[in-house]
Amino acid sequence: MSTTTNEIIEKLKSITLLEAAELVSQIEETFGVDASVPIGGMMAAPQEGGGGSSETVEEKTTFDVILEDVPSDKRVAVLKVIRNLTSLGLKEAKEFTTSLPKAVKESVSKEEAEEAKQQLEQAGGKVKIN
Repeated sequence: MSTTTNEIIEKLKSITLLEAAELVSQIEETFGVDASVPIGGMMAAPQEGGGGSSETVEEKTTFDVILEDVPSDKRVAVLKVIRNLTSLGLKEAKEFTTSLPKAVKESVSKEEAEEAKQQLEQAGGKVKIN
């Protein structure tokens, strides 16, 4: 480790749990990151100590991509995207579009959900993410 890293580690060893919670909060604000995943028990301290941090809101990590509607003139293009996003065959994809709204992808990351939504919308489908 570098000298700077060692100095920071030594300083961190000497701070209180309340100070550590404030440090995490400042790092989140300054760098636009989320440290809500417990790392070595450090995030449990602010809740127990009743520190100055605001209430922790659990962020949703999995999403469903729901196809709501397919215009008849865009059906072929949407079927191609559905087949690309899923492992459905042509017949199954056609049957899939007969009972909308229906989830095309379930429990996927936000990035994957956004990508699937974009593909379906470009093909002409009406999509929402839950």
